[in-house]
Amino acid sequence: MTYQKTLDYLFTKLPMYQRDGAIAYKKDIGNIIEATKHLNNPHKKFKSIHIAGTNGKGSVAHMLASILQEVGYNTGLYTSPHLKDFRERIKINGQMITEQKVIDFVLENKHLFEKLEMSFFEMTVALAFDYFAKEKVDIAVIETGLGGRLDSTNIINPELSIITNIGLDHTNLLGNSIEEIAMEKAGIIKKETAIIIGKEQAETKGIFKKVSATKNAPLYFADKITILNTDLKGSYQEENICTTIAAIKQLQSLGWNISDKNIKNGLGKVVKNTGIIGRWQTLSESPKIICDVGHNEDGIKEIVKQLNKLKYKKLHFVYGTVNDKNFDKILSLLPKDAKYYFCRPNIQRGLSTDDLQRKAKKYQLLGNSFDSVDNAIYRAKENQKEEDILFIGGSTFVVAEAL
Repeated sequence: MTYQKTLDYLFTKLPMYQRDGAIAYKKDIGNIIEATKHLNNPHKKFKSIHIAGTNGKGSVAHMLASILQEVGYNTGLYTSPHLKDFRERIKINGQMITEQKVIDFVLENKHLFEKLEMSFFEMTVALAFDYFAKEKVDIAVIETGLGGRLDSTNIINPELSIITNIGLDHTNLLGNSIEEIAMEKAGIIKKETAIIIGKEQAETKGIFKKVSATKNAPLYFADKITILNTDLKGSYQEENICTTIAAIKQLQSLGWNISDKNIKNGLGKVVKNTGIIGRWQTLSESPKIICDVGHNEDGIKEIVKQLNKLKYKKLHFVYGTVNDKNFDKILSLLPKDAKYYFCRPNIQRGLSTDDLQRKAKKYQLLGNSFDSVDNAIYRAKENQKEEDILFIGGSTFVVAEAL
């Protein structure tokens, strides 16, 4: 079985949320419990940090991994979704799992996947846990996929848990209010295990206090101000730095040997140490081209805030999205003075450009439609002048095609 055939099997044979949407989301953890039992419970063989949240959890995960790597810890990192290469999801010390390891795992456990009718995400979690155990990582930073309570990653007993913030996203699966979503995310809070909350929000504070109290879990809210910097661009990273620092302080209290120098160096070399992509990433300096994976209401707010800080003559905006988002709320936030290049990401869930352009017009967002992300970017580049900015976003999948 070649690596490409292995990927074809994974992407076509197993239900995949990114492609299929809600139908691929399983609201229980029975499968992952059965799968890990078959694998001799690998998740019990390494220490971990568990991260949930609507926005920022990927950045915080990479910041933490970078700092831990600076100390010299053998550090696992599990995140999702991937942008260009499936193996981005599973790394040790910034290095992706090898193609052969993926092939071997699928060949050895294919019968189990099919017997349990496992989802794509359940399989990748099992693969990550098995890999981290076999490679004897000192600690692994584990990011949830969706929610928390019923997420496949929620079988670990971590050193600490982190919830970055709560916003309205995946409402068809997690609930229609901030409070409902907060309850789902709070599902990662474990008995007598510290929980770090990245952003103090009036709607969620009481919920986190109540859940942590019932589980006798020490609760900490991250500071709002930091003097430290990161190589990840975008002012929204300040909140993520504060969350990361709060988590590091808790690890230090547990005996993890992390110095101030490790913290400073780790935050300054997140991209180098972990290979993270798609976060306010500059694709070209002259003329300026930027992409960012922010796609929900809070993510778009931060993107617009960041764009407003830049100087440019004209803003060109390549925009595409999927068909299960709150379009009205998101479109109402986008800058009206931009020239839009509407496109459909190349996935089943992609929103058609006709629908997108029609909805956007209601909010005075004007531009043309294109049959692919590539064509939209090509035309935007043709129209862009030296003093203009081209921004590419709206969906993780649009950014993935741009990279």
